[in-house]
Amino acid sequence: MPDLLFARLQMAVSLAFHIVFAVAGMGMPVLMAIAEWRWLRTGDAVCLELAKRWAKGTAVLFAVGAVSGTVLAFELGLLWPRFMSFAGSVIGLPFALEGFAFFAEAIFLGIYLYGWDRVPPRAHLLAGIVVALGGAASGAFVVTANAWMNTPAGFRLEAGRAVGVDPVAAMLNPAAGAQVLHMLLAAYAAAGFAVAGVHAFYLLRDRGSRFHGRALALALALGCPAAVLQVASGDLLARQVARTQPVKLAAMEGQFRTERGAPLRLGGWPDEEALETRGAVEFPRGLSLLAWHDPDAEVKGLEAFPRDEWPPVAAVHSAFQVMVLAGVAMLGVSVWAALVAWRRSLPGSRAFRRTVVAASPLGFVAIEAGWTVTEVGRQPWIVQGVMRTEDAVTPMPGLVVPFLLFTGLYIFLAAVVALVLVRQFRETRPEEAGVATAGTGSTHAAP
Repeated sequence: MPDLLFARLQMAVSLAFHIVFAVAGMGMPVLMAIAEWRWLRTGDAVCLELAKRWAKGTAVLFAVGAVSGTVLAFELGLLWPRFMSFAGSVIGLPFALEGFAFFAEAIFLGIYLYGWDRVPPRAHLLAGIVVALGGAASGAFVVTANAWMNTPAGFRLEAGRAVGVDPVAAMLNPAAGAQVLHMLLAAYAAAGFAVAGVHAFYLLRDRGSRFHGRALALALALGCPAAVLQVASGDLLARQVARTQPVKLAAMEGQFRTERGAPLRLGGWPDEEALETRGAVEFPRGLSLLAWHDPDAEVKGLEAFPRDEWPPVAAVHSAFQVMVLAGVAMLGVSVWAALVAWRRSLPGSRAFRRTVVAASPLGFVAIEAGWTVTEVGRQPWIVQGVMRTEDAVTPMPGLVVPFLLFTGLYIFLAAVVALVLVRQFRETRPEEAGVATAGTGSTHAAP
């Protein structure tokens, strides 16, 4: 059991670290492409400078994400060889396509970074768009593989082996669409809010800065619509979970007993011995309405499933509550931002800017909590209903050693990245508040 625990902890730490850079790889290219597009349309040199700054940040985050993603790929084989032996032929297609998308992203990011003086402006913008599409595709393909673990499809199980494999059907499994949409919107919301928070912080010092004001507007233009649309995608995903993983839904909501007109619970602490969630605020029939769009629909409780198939209820319920709370807070900030933009008063009041700064990490908090729900909520299965996690782990002993080594490595890398990005943020030239382009190294002329 200790080796299984450390294998799971190592994967959890690796994924929690990598997801930050994966999200940046999806969101930051969109921002830099939008900024360059605005420059080409308006000739505003501030947008050009933003595109270059964000491209440099994207490069740093992309490099670390590539390393951490490679580590994750090796860990799948080294820590979970029985899983890979069983599932490799089934989910190999999305991983192969993810590799193609990753290489396309890397190639065009190189063109974007070093092609300012070497390719025509519109071709350069196209390279940025390809980087953004490559990041989105890379994330989407990986998520389809994870969705397959939640709703396995595209094979038959015979004597413990996967036969009759249809890799396309496996990739397009029942959970794939909802999970991909939810993850992409989460990435754009998280990146937009994080970048907005950085520039809102500088605007607290100098409200008149055109550079930070324009950056705040563009970042909110990405993050706020994504946060609003996330409500609809969350509803779609929750209904899919209700159909295909009812035990996970029950753990998420602290629903121990099967009942019609099940209430929606906010907060509370699940008591697995007493079979009740203590201290929760309940909204009558809310869960039935959200899960099935019918206030009188039956919702299966944990009691309907064998006890050894329950996930850690308290952990799943708490993570789900954190994710929802962060999402609601981002939704509130988005509504406020829309009102500020409608009044044409960006960067808004000091209170608004402080709120944006405070909300800047919420997207990443929601993503980390959401992945906790996804992965822990599937336990004890590594492939839902097909293979248990304990049956997939490597028999190699002493897994505490690589866990400690990799955890130390991730802490070191996080510190280095933070220092590099902080230095880059501080390298703000005096002319940033104007429109001067001297020293940019670009010979592009705005049309």
